[in-house]
Amino acid sequence: MRVRPVLKIVKGLPASDGDGVRLTRMLGTPEAQMFDPFLMLDCFDNDQASDYMGGFPDHPHRGFETVTYMLEGRMRHKDNTGREGVIGPGGIQWMRAGKGIVHSEMPEQAEGRMRGFQLWVNLPAKLKMSAPGYQEFEADSIPVEARDGGVSVKVISGATDAGTAGPIGGGAVDALYFDVVLPAGTVFEEPVGDDRNAMLAVYEGQVRVAHDTVNALSGVFLGTGDAIRVEAVTDARVLLLAGRPINEPVFWHGPFVMNSREEIVQAFEDFQRGRF
Repeated sequence: MRVRPVLKIVKGLPASDGDGVRLTRMLGTPEAQMFDPFLMLDCFDNDQASDYMGGFPDHPHRGFETVTYMLEGRMRHKDNTGREGVIGPGGIQWMRAGKGIVHSEMPEQAEGRMRGFQLWVNLPAKLKMSAPGYQEFEADSIPVEARDGGVSVKVISGATDAGTAGPIGGGAVDALYFDVVLPAGTVFEEPVGDDRNAMLAVYEGQVRVAHDTVNALSGVFLGTGDAIRVEAVTDARVLLLAGRPINEPVFWHGPFVMNSREEIVQAFEDFQRGRF
């Protein structure tokens, strides 16, 4: 099998979003603007409540999906359809904004650590104006596959080569979303065919991918091949994200991701006129 080579390694950039929430942007930066079908990946990890308490007040989306994965802490979600819920430690919410939604994501805690990720996944033109929807699962509904040497693979979306399947449907891009724990000196290998683009988000420790050493809070964008191989230099944790590329024009402005400038203008007009 051909192990995928490294195309680019990008160190995450410190950023702030919502009402002053501190985070590290690993995709959606000047160096890595997007990686079809993935648009943005943020890692938030704050011990100080002042760095997260502002949360993400009401804001709109159209044309893509948001994926919130909590490692620690609790986040309350509300939207303009009346839906409300809490994403707890280890839980996942995969939200399709589709034709438009206005929602908020606010901390359900006043102290302690808040840690997790938000991924933005693009939608093809035929689904950009589809109805909003959700897939939500708590930690105990997400399977963890044990491998040799203490390696574990939490399967959120898609399935491993061994057949462990996550609860989230991969949607239009047939996404794989794995959270991989590697003790020092161990190796994670997984077949991932050329029909999907693939990237890694290293968020703890240090790993080696192909001939490159990668430190925590870095995105690794992989070339073509049949398999992914990661070697842990130290104890490490890595997200594996893979999805079928959409290969369509992308017009992205703020919270709207469409296929043309005209569609972006229409999105702003629809939002301002209360059509979401």
